Formats: sequence, C-alpha cells, structure tokens
Amino acid sequence: MTLAYDAAGDGPAVVLLHSAVCDRRMWDPQWPALADAGYRVVRCDFRGFGQSLLPDRRHNDAEDVLDLLDSLGVEQAALIASSYGGRVALEIAARRPDRVSAMALLCSGLPGHEPSDELRAFGEREDALIEAGDIAGAVELNVDTFLGPDAEEAVRDEVRAMQRRAFEVQLAAPEGAGRKNVDIDLSAVKAPGLALSGGLDLADFREIAAGLPGLLGDTRHVELPWAGHLPSLERPAAVTDLLIGFLGETVPAG
Repeated sequence: MTLAYDAAGDGPAVVLLHSAVCDRRMWDPQWPALADAGYRVVRCDFRGFGQSLLPDRRHNDAEDVLDLLDSLGVEQAALIASSYGGRVALEIAARRPDRVSAMALLCSGLPGHEPSDELRAFGEREDALIEAGDIAGAVELNVDTFLGPDAEEAVRDEVRAMQRRAFEVQLAAPEGAGRKNVDIDLSAVKAPGLALSGGLDLADFREIAAGLPGLLGDTRHVELPWAGHLPSLERPAAVTDLLIGFLGETVPAG
C-alpha cells in the first residue's frame, strides 16, 4: 500500500481524511476518542502529505483511499473529512456509494467549485511566496488564513509543522507527478451526511456546506459560529462530541 496510515480499534469502520493544510496528524484529538467509542478507525496521508510521497505519475486520491480500504478488508466505512478531504470523500461516495455508510464533512471542498476572488487571491499569494523561496511565509499565510481565533498556539505550531512538511514533499515531487481528476455525479451519493461550516471561515467553504443539503439527498448543515476552517483542531472536544453523536445516529457501534 502506497499511503501511510494508522488503524486502531474494533467495530464499524471510520476513515479520517485530512485537509490540504495538514496531514493525518490533524486527527490526533479525535483518534483515541473514536476508537474508545467502539469504532475501527483508519487515518491516512494523501500522496504529497505527511509520510506519503508523490509517485512519478498522475494519481487519484479517491482511488488511493479505496485501495487502502481493500487492503485492510474494509467493505464499507463512514468518512469523516476536512476541507480537501471532504472533496475526496464526496468523490468516493459518488463513485462507490456502496462503500460509504455515512459522511461528516468539515468545511468541505467540492468537486467543480469555482473559487471566489478571495480564495483565488490566497492561492496567488501562496504561489508567489513559494516561487520566491519564502516557504516560511507561505506556511504562515496558511496558518493565518485557515485557523480561527480559538486555536491555541500549540495547535498553530502543529499546523505549521504539517503544512511545512506538505510543501517539502510536494516541492520534491518527481517529474510526472500530479492529480488525476474524475468527473462525478453527486446525485449518486446515498450516504447520510453532516456538513459542518465555520462562521469565521472563507465564504467559499461556508457556501459549499450550506449548499450540500440541496445537492445530496440526506445531509444536514450545521454552522459553528466560533470556527475558522479547521474546527476539529480549534475546539477538538466540541467537534469530537458532534462526530460521535452523528456516528451514533447513522453507524452505531456495538
């Protein structure tokens, strides 16, 4: 298996998919609590993040996750996904609805979303800093943009470390590396869903979360007024309780 991952616990499978600002370590606060609640928990690093290196060819993150589940003998799983991980979760649920029992999407991305001027300006600023060799500046831009005011300094340091690692891995990518996108039909999604948004997040992600109930058949939206883009790190205990409550309704353990 090409993806670095951790697995723990017994019971219904739950897969944690990380944000593009982080890697699988972002789930440290939720990891033991979900296992203790009676779930078999799997978390992985997408290629280009954490301990998963990029190959010398194009890859598809949804297919990588499905391959990981096959290797672990997991036929169906609930997906808990943050930001870019939410975009991957939606692709998995659309392409293989039989494999997904439920989805909790935290400040999710959306396949085909057209970025706002604000989000586009962020990307241009990040690209300019990287091209200038100012990796530290690009890291700080991400920390300042995506963490809300409730994030403690220790959490900011953790996100700094994860984002810096992502830049290091991606800047060392071999020739031919890149993502392979696939067109999907969201009407194929069958799993019940919870879409969380942060009241202090960028407008793109607030609008995506608010619109998901209209795109998916069985999804509800909850806004967290205190949250930025990474609520599971900003107020981990509150988000863990929300996730365990959602799983208890949709994929009860035991």
